[in-house]
Amino acid sequence: MTTLFPIPQNHPQRFVLHNEVHARASSILSLPVRASYLALSLSSEEKNLERQHLIALCERFGTTPPDQDADHFSTQFDSFQMSWEQHGEFSAYTFYAYDATQAPFSEPALKKVPVDWLSQISGKVIVAAHASVVSATEINYSDEMDLSPLSTYFSNNPIVGSKVSGGAASVFTDFRIHGDGFSRFLVVNHTLKTAQAGRLLHRLFDIEIYRVMALLAFPIARKLYPELKKADRQLYTITNSMTQPDNDDAKLLDELTALAAEVENHISTHHFRFAAASAYYQLVGQRLEDLREMRIQGIQTLGEFTKRRLEPAMNTCNSTSHRFTLISERVSNASQLLRTKVDILIERQNQALLSSMALRAKMQLRMQQMVEGISMVAITYYAASLVGKIAEALHGFGWEVNPEIVEGGSIPFILVIIAISAKRIHKIIENTTD
Repeated sequence: MTTLFPIPQNHPQRFVLHNEVHARASSILSLPVRASYLALSLSSEEKNLERQHLIALCERFGTTPPDQDADHFSTQFDSFQMSWEQHGEFSAYTFYAYDATQAPFSEPALKKVPVDWLSQISGKVIVAAHASVVSATEINYSDEMDLSPLSTYFSNNPIVGSKVSGGAASVFTDFRIHGDGFSRFLVVNHTLKTAQAGRLLHRLFDIEIYRVMALLAFPIARKLYPELKKADRQLYTITNSMTQPDNDDAKLLDELTALAAEVENHISTHHFRFAAASAYYQLVGQRLEDLREMRIQGIQTLGEFTKRRLEPAMNTCNSTSHRFTLISERVSNASQLLRTKVDILIERQNQALLSSMALRAKMQLRMQQMVEGISMVAITYYAASLVGKIAEALHGFGWEVNPEIVEGGSIPFILVIIAISAKRIHKIIENTTD
C-alpha cells in the first residue's frame, strides 16, 4: 500500500486487526422485511463442504463468492438477500425478502431460497427462526390495544415482548418451535431506520442462538450430578477411613489415585462446554442489554423471560463445574495428607532400621575389639614361645642363659611392640577412610 508519508513498514496484522471492528456488520434493510435464520453445528469436514456449497450458490446467481479465508459474507441475489457467518461451533445463515405479504409468517423469506440448494446445506440445525418486520398499520397494532390478537400469529400461545431500540419498535415472540420447525419473532415498526432494523434482527437471532448454545451444557450438568454425588461419597469414605488406626494406607492411596483420575477426567472432558456456556450466557445478557427494552403492560419482557429460565440452568452448570473443581482440590489435599502419613511411617521404619544397623555395627565392633585382644595375647604367646626356643638353642650352644627367664622377660616387651603396631595400623586405616 502506498503512503503519503515516509512512515515505517506496516505490521503484518495491522489492516486485519483494524478492520475487525467492521466484521459481521448488520445488514442495511429495506422495510418491511421478512427474515429467516438458520444456525447449524458443523464438524471440520462439514465446514469445508459448507464453503464449497456457498460458492456454488453464488455461481448459480452470478455473484462474487466469499474469499477462501472469509468467515462472514453478505450479498444480494435475485429475489432475496443473504448473510453468512461462520463461528467456532456453528454457522449462521440469514435470508431476507422484501415483497409484501398479507400475514407476517405466511410467506417466510426461506421460500425464496432454491430448495435443492437449501436441502444440501451441511450440518445439523440447532436454531431455526422466522422474523417479520411489519408496520403497526399492517396488523392494526396500537399501544393501547389488547395484545391477545397478536397470539394468533403464534398459534395462540402466550407471548412475551417489549418496546426496543428506544421505542422505535415493539418485539413479540413465544419462544416456541412451531409446526414448521421454526420459532418466530414479530417486530412492529414504529420509527425504525433501515440500519436499526438490521441491528435489531441481528440481536434477536443472536439471543436465540446464544441462548441455545449456552444450554448445551445443561444436560451435561444434570448427567454429571449423580457422578458428583458418587465422587463426594467416595471421598468421604476414604477420608473417614484415614482417621482409623487400623487402615490400609496403601489401599487408600490407590483408591484416592483412582478417584482423582476419574474427577480430572470429568473436568478435562467437560471444561470447554461449561466455559463456553458461561461465555454464551454473557453474550445473551449483552444482546438483551443492547435491545434497550421498555416494558409493555401485561406481558413479560424478553429479558425477564429469558433470564428467568436461563439463569437457573446456568447456575446449575456453574455449580456443577465449581463442585467438581472443589472435589479435585479436596482429593488433592487428601492425597497429600495420606502421602505425608505414608512418608512419616516410612521414615520411622527407616529410623528403626538404621538404629538396628547401628546397634549391630556397635556389637560387631565390640566383638572385633575382643577378638583383637585375644589375638594380641595369642601373638604374644607365640612370639614368647619363639624367643624361648631361641634361648634354648643358645643354651644348647653353651651360652649362659636361662630359657625360661628369657621367655618370661620377653613377654612385656612383645606386648608393648604388638600394642604400638596395632595402634599404628588403626591410625593408617582411619587416614585411609578419611
